[in-house]
This record gives sequence, structure tokens and C-alpha cells, in this order.
Amino acid sequence: MIEFKNVTKRYGSKTAVEDASFYVKEGEFFVLIGPSGSGKTTTLKMINRLIPLTEGYIYFKDKPVSDYEVHEMRWDIGYVLQQIALFPHMTIKENIAQVPQMKKWKEADIDQRTAELMTMVGLDPDTYKDRKPAELSGGQQQRVGVIRALAADPPVILMDEPFSALDPITRESLQDDLTALQQEIKKTIVFVTHDIKEAMKLGDRICLFNEGRIEQIGTPEEFLTAPKNDFVQEFIGYQREENETIGEFIRADSAEAEEAVYPLVEESTKIEDAFKVFAEHEAVAVRTAKGNKLLSRRDVFKHLSDKRGDSA
Repeated sequence: MIEFKNVTKRYGSKTAVEDASFYVKEGEFFVLIGPSGSGKTTTLKMINRLIPLTEGYIYFKDKPVSDYEVHEMRWDIGYVLQQIALFPHMTIKENIAQVPQMKKWKEADIDQRTAELMTMVGLDPDTYKDRKPAELSGGQQQRVGVIRALAADPPVILMDEPFSALDPITRESLQDDLTALQQEIKKTIVFVTHDIKEAMKLGDRICLFNEGRIEQIGTPEEFLTAPKNDFVQEFIGYQREENETIGEFIRADSAEAEEAVYPLVEESTKIEDAFKVFAEHEAVAVRTAKGNKLLSRRDVFKHLSDKRGDSA
């Protein structure tokens, strides 16, 4: 879907991104992460040509991005900013309708799409569509920002630290909402964050930058079990214990598995072996032999990252 081949971006004598190569698969949630100034946001903005590259090639749907008409390409790439950036003088419906109107959709189709998207993120259309952004909370405004990027049904969504300005409770709620939404819409999402907990929770794969260079690309499991160097280990900030088991993450309030469709694991199963079970069965969750408790892949990452935060 999106491919970088030896991409470099320079500003005069300063190199912001150096020789970056990676491929984002269709339907993948791909996270760009790194310290401030590491090149992650520059990389994101080169995808839709908000920033021009200096060397190399970027391909979108097997075609160099430079071959597209800029405005037409951007219609096919939704964009969600850290600053919510809704038009304050427009209603919520008018904000959502911007790109569909540019693409000359029929008004009835815009109405249907607006109602569908608002319902997806828990905003009743009849209640909210005619309100102005100032009448919504920060979390509600950011939900509108997300679905505005989805309005014209683009295959790709770029998200530049969309939740970083929100309070922790709202931020976690929106992360959960985005996870559920992605399971339904299955878009290709490239997501920038500086928060490793957020990256572990959301990403199918993670690309870690440092001073413009890629240090490691891999699944959350690979970052936890096989960090490539000291920088990666330090950035993750979590030292996995040798005999850590799945049973350590089962809580009294963990949900019970209603159906026997999830792979069965013993509570004594080591974390790295549980990761293998998730991968082999392409499972989003496992159930424990003792107590029939349900433990999702993302639950494991959340608990691991919480432990990382406790030890930081």
C-alpha cells in the first residue's frame, strides 16, 4: 500500500530522515515512534507530500507519490492532526462533509455517511450534527476529527499524535474506540506517537526512529522479546523477566470466555510462548485453563506497558 525506498529528507545541512525503507501493508495499523526530533512526523508528512523528500522514492498503491495530482491523492489519504482543527464556524455535519462535497457527492449520500460515521463513534447524529465544535468536549471533537478523515472512505489514514493533547482518561478511551473502529473499517493507518504504551496498544507493527534513522521495525511482541540494541531496550523501558507467565496478567475482573473459540493456555505459560500462540492461531485473545478467563493480545501489551511505567 505504502512503500519507502531509501528516503532521505534534508533541511540544508541538517538531515531529518536518513535512508528510510519500509513497507506498510494494506489494512495494517503501522506506528511511527521515537523521541522528539527523531523524524517520525517528517516521515508521515512526506507520504501525502506536505513535506517533499530530498532523495529516494515513496510509493502509494504501487505508484510514486510524485505522479499523483496533489489534491486528488490527498482525497484518498485522510489526515488527523494533534490540533483538532475543526472549522469553528461550521456545524459538525458541515465539518465532516468537506471532502465528500469537494468530490461532488450527492447531498443524500453525505447525510447517510455523516450519520453512519457519527453513530460508529458514539455521537448521536440527531443530537450532535447541527452543533458547533465549541459545544463539544475535547474528546468528542477529536472523534469528529477522526471520522472527518474517514468521510470520503479513503484507503489510508494518517494520524499525527491525535490524542496527545487530551487528558489520560479521554486518551485511553479514544485509543479503545480507535481499536474497535479499526476492527470494523480495516483501513491502512499510519500513526505517529512518542508514547510507547500507545504504540504497543494500537500497533500491528512499530517503526522506531532515532535521530532520523530507523532503529527497529517489528511487532509489539518482537520489541518486547527481541529488542535489536540498547537504544531500543532503553526506549521501551521494560526489562522482561525471564520466567514471566501469562497468569501474572489475569485479574479477578478479567472477562470469562463465553465460547471455546479461543486457544487454550495454562496460566504457567511463559509470555514469549503466549505470543507464539497469538501468532500461530492469528488470535486476538486466549483463554486460560484455570477459571476460563479471557486475555486479549492487547491486554497483555497494556499490562506490560503499565509495568514499564511503574518501573520507569
